[in-house]
Amino acid sequence: MRISDAIIRITDFFYIAPFDRLIPRHTFRYGLCGAATYFIFDPALYAFTYHAVLCKRIVHVGAMAVSPEIAALAIVFPITFTVGFLLNRCVVFRSSQLPAATQLVRHAAAAAAAFALNYVLMRFFVRTCGFWPTPSKVLVSAICTVCSYLAAVKFSFRTEDGR
Repeated sequence: MRISDAIIRITDFFYIAPFDRLIPRHTFRYGLCGAATYFIFDPALYAFTYHAVLCKRIVHVGAMAVSPEIAALAIVFPITFTVGFLLNRCVVFRSSQLPAATQLVRHAAAAAAAFALNYVLMRFFVRTCGFWPTPSKVLVSAICTVCSYLAAVKFSFRTEDGR
């Protein structure tokens, strides 16, 4: 059994009342995979990177100084991007007939927009509002998840017939 098939079985196990009457299975799978990625895996990896790897210190890259919350974001983002792409392609949007390369390029464009949104919102919540970085990351992830879903459905993994 492929890993994607096992993940589908797990997500479908939880697709019970009242979910099965409220939202389509496809949207439920996206929500569950997104929740696992962006509310468990991503914040945990971010916290580990911020606290244990960077030790909350400024990172110097050449003449540039990068704040620890942004450096952690830059380190974690490619990992989360890869996990998110694979879950979307292999679990959620399996019916999309677009070539993998097309999906990857489109997903990368959507991810670039999400990264920019992550950056702006992290700067806002941490620097302007004075919130702690890890809770800020959870809030930012919630906002970006909604935007990412819309981008995935309408752009990245869209089927050729427009559905």
